[in-house]
Parts: sequence; structure tokens; C-alpha cells
Amino acid sequence: MRKYSLVFILLVSLGCFSQNKQILYNFTSVPQSMLSNPGSDVDYKWFVGIPLLSGFSANMGSSSFSVYDLFANDGVDFNTKLRNVVFSTSRNDKVSLNQQLEIFSGGFKLGDWQDNAYLSFGLYQEFDVLTYMPKDYAILLLDGNQNYLGKVFDMGDLNARGEMLSVFHIGYHKKVNDKLILGARGKIYSSIFNVSSTKNSGYFYTIQGTNSIYEQVISANGLVNTSGLTNYLENYSGNAGSDIMKKTLLGGNLGLGLDLGLTYYPKENLQLTASLIDIGFINHTKEIESYRWKGYYNYVGLTPDFVLGNSNDILDEFNDAIPLDTLHTKYKTSRPLKFNSSLQYSFGDGRSSDCNCVGGNEIKYTNSVGAQLFAMATPRTPLMALTAFYRRQIFDSLEMKATYTVDSFSAKNIGLGLSTTLGKVNFYLLADNLLEYQDISKAHSLSLQLGLNVIFPSKNTPD
Repeated sequence: MRKYSLVFILLVSLGCFSQNKQILYNFTSVPQSMLSNPGSDVDYKWFVGIPLLSGFSANMGSSSFSVYDLFANDGVDFNTKLRNVVFSTSRNDKVSLNQQLEIFSGGFKLGDWQDNAYLSFGLYQEFDVLTYMPKDYAILLLDGNQNYLGKVFDMGDLNARGEMLSVFHIGYHKKVNDKLILGARGKIYSSIFNVSSTKNSGYFYTIQGTNSIYEQVISANGLVNTSGLTNYLENYSGNAGSDIMKKTLLGGNLGLGLDLGLTYYPKENLQLTASLIDIGFINHTKEIESYRWKGYYNYVGLTPDFVLGNSNDILDEFNDAIPLDTLHTKYKTSRPLKFNSSLQYSFGDGRSSDCNCVGGNEIKYTNSVGAQLFAMATPRTPLMALTAFYRRQIFDSLEMKATYTVDSFSAKNIGLGLSTTLGKVNFYLLADNLLEYQDISKAHSLSLQLGLNVIFPSKNTPD
């Protein structure tokens, strides 16, 4: 049972955050939309997010299996379910999770009512992890190699990264003319902890020779980097909450980042947007502990079953050939670069253009339809998503956005977002994969975002 537990840990202990927020993107009645495009067409006089309540998001996804596949009460043995999951996946399958919490945020228009520049700022906490399915490792843990003579197991199947960090940011955008808005956002990252193992390589195979002699070859080059964790692993006597708060407030491993974005109107009712998010890096220099295994091992013997504990001599030979070293070397990680782009067509007469309550040329129209493309860099192939959307201004105080998304996790992702402003208080609720809520245990992906802001609109008239 122990080996099944190890495989299960490989499958579910790590996740990835695709970070695609297709409902929030360009949903400009919500101030947090500026985080996905610093060049969004917003024009509030000023806004402030209610601390710790202005922005919370969480999403999870798996491109190959669901919780139901492992834990369904259907009379099938768990070990059988686990084997079915492992053998139905490929090394490019992913498991995903995401969480963000906005600690504070705000923004205001620069200059008088005629000025076209805007400044926004804030701090948010993010948990971000990515893993691919380590299929060859899982097969070895489940079955060993005895029934796989001649198969080459890929030691590069282990590919994962995980991080908790805080992000201080300040953004500036300016309406260059009636057609073009440009924006940029600078970021300071403070990494609370990081685990990264994305550049592993090597192979393992077993072949049969003559006279029942078997040859086994392992060539390994693996590295797991960690930072921010060592103090908590051995004889820790401090206050974890206090330590995490200190790291959140620029006391962790630091890095820099930049977001860029634009909005362009070829025609009054036709809008193009694009953004690049998290062009940045983090230098890991504190609380570093890395583990490297590198070498070559060739064993010739009578048993084809690779069990190192069968012989102390074999185990000693293996450890000598492929030693596990503990390192304390600085390293750098790149933030997962994200690209967004959208095309939107607006139609239907709406509110008078004299009241620019939300900002943007499109508010003179009650309806908008369009498409959005999302891509995120990963250690292997980029994560991609294509979304079709429909926006409607239902009342002056209520706006809706419906989406249909095709991505790595689902081909039937239907989402809905609502943003309402009562008085000066803005509340938004956005949810993806609504069809999966019938039985969330079978869901391959789920997403939820919500928050509260106080908004003072810009009326484009002098006070």
C-alpha cells in the first residue's frame, strides 16, 4: 500500500494555476480588471478596494482525471482506480490549482477632470504551483520494471514548480488619444517559499542478456531547488505566522516584474486589447536548500526487479554512482509570462455618453460580443485558452458577462460574471465551469472570483 500512497502523492500533492481569468479580463466595471491589462479603458475618479475583501480568486483543474475517478463510491478498489488514472494519462497532462488574495488596492485619476492619466496601486498574495504528470515515475512505483524489459523510462518526467509570494504593484495608464490607451505596471515580488524542479533529465532501462542475466542502466541528472522552507523543516521554534507576514512585507526573496497593456479602438464600437503580464524574475538568496542527484549506474545481475534494498552492496554502489548532494547555491526563477488579447464589437444604444460612470467608449452600447485569447508560458508547451463572450449592461448599476472557453482542462467551460454598483459600493462575483457544479467531484476545472470596492465615478464634467 505504501507504493500506492507515494503515487497518489505524486498525482495530487502538487497543482498548477493556469491563471486565466477570462471573465475578469476587460470587465472594466470591476477595478481588478486592470491587473490583467494595465491599459484597460477605465476612468474612475478614484476607487479603493475594501482590505482583504476586494479581490479573492481560486481555481483548480486537471486535464486528465477528476476527484471522482479516484474516490467514487462505486465498489471499485482504490488501487485499481489509481492504476486506471496513471495509465490513462500522458506526460503532458497537468493538474491545476490557483489562489489569489488582494490585501489592499486603490487608484485615482491624475490632475483635474480633463486629465486622461490614471494611477493604481496595491498588494496581493498569490499561491502558484505547476506540475506535469510524472507518468514514468508513477509506473515504476506501481509495477517496478520487471514487466517492462526494454522500455526506456524518462527521468525528465518530473517537472514541477510551486511558490507562495506577495506582489507590491503600481500602475500608470494614459489615454493617448480618442483611439489609444497605453498602460504599464511595475511589480516587486517577495517570495515566501519556492519549490522548483523543471530541468531534470536522464533515463532508466532494463534489458535481458544471456543465461538469465539482466542489465540495468540509470543515467540521472536531477535538481530540486527550494527557498524559504528550511527554517520550518527541522527543529523550528519560531512563529510561522509572524515569519510569513515578514516575508509578505518585502522580507522574502525579492524580484522585479513588469506588466504592459493597451486598448485600441479602430472604430467607436470596435475594440482591440492586448497585455503581457508578469515579465519578471525572482532571485532566491535566502533559506536556500537544493538537492541534486547526478551520475550513471550500470548493474548486471540475476534479478530484473529494480529494488535497491535487496542488497546493501548494490545500494552502496548506487549511492556512490549517483550521489544525492545537498546544495546551498543561489538561483533565479522566471515568473510565468501571460499573454491576453481580445476583440470586442459593441452594439445597441445604451446610456447617454454624458455619464461616463465606468469609463471606456463602449459604455454607450448595451451589448458587446467578442473573443479572447490567453496563453501562459510553462516549462513545456504553453497553456492556451480561447474564449467567446457576451457582455450586457442590464441596468445602470448591473452588468453581466457570459463566457464559453475551450482550454486544456475542458471543452465546455461556461462562465458567468456579475458586477453591480449600489451607491458607491461595487460587488462582483465571477464563476467558471457552471455545468460542473451539478457534481463538482467530476469537475476537471473550477474557478471563482469575488470582491468589494468603493468607486467614485468620473462624470467628465468639472466639480
